[in-house]
Order: sequence, then C-alpha cells, then structure tokens
Amino acid sequence: MNWFVEVLKKYAVFSGRARRKEYWMFVLFASIIYVVLAAIGFTVLDSLVPALVFYVAILLPALGVTVRRLHDTGRTGWWILIGVVPLVGEIVMLVFLCGDSEAGENQYGPNPKAIPAHA
Repeated sequence: MNWFVEVLKKYAVFSGRARRKEYWMFVLFASIIYVVLAAIGFTVLDSLVPALVFYVAILLPALGVTVRRLHDTGRTGWWILIGVVPLVGEIVMLVFLCGDSEAGENQYGPNPKAIPAHA
C-alpha cells in the first residue's frame, strides 16, 4: 500500500523515474480499489458513480507514474500517446512498461533501483 500512497504524494510529478515495482504496485492497488468500489456501487447504489469518481481522482497520478516509468526505461513521456493506437499501441505500451530500467543515470535522473528503498 505504501507504493500506492507514494504515487499519490507525487500527484502531478511528471519528471524523474519510477521503477517497475512502483508502477505495477500502483496499478494493482488502483485496480483492486476500483473493482471494490464498482461492486459496492453496483450492489448498493445500482450505479458506478463511486468507481468513476475514484477513476477521475487517480487519473493525474496514474499519468504521472506512467510517464516516470517511461523515463525509467529511457523513453520520453510522449510515448504514452502510443497507447491510443488500437491493439498495437496497447501491446507496445505493455512491453515498454514491463521492460527493465535503463542502467545507471539517464537524462531523467538517477536509477531508482540504486536509491535505497523506503520501508
């Protein structure tokens, strides 16, 4: 859960790098929360309003962590736009986001793996 909170603390930070673990833990927790809110909203309120509010609330942090993840692989954040290309763009983004970090320091900052992790 710390990874999710750390991404939220960097609400609109599009500079720097985000390691794979930070990105995928954020995606995991956001997905779990979204599914729970959708289930609660569907059963109790008969609508998806709580899930949609959550989705809008985490949209900017999600974009930020995705851009930082692309930076970690040595790519510019503008590569996020490849995701709008049907099928091919989604596959390319998945490959980029699953790829390992660029070793050492790159133009976006030091390697986050080399920085001591928080608790």
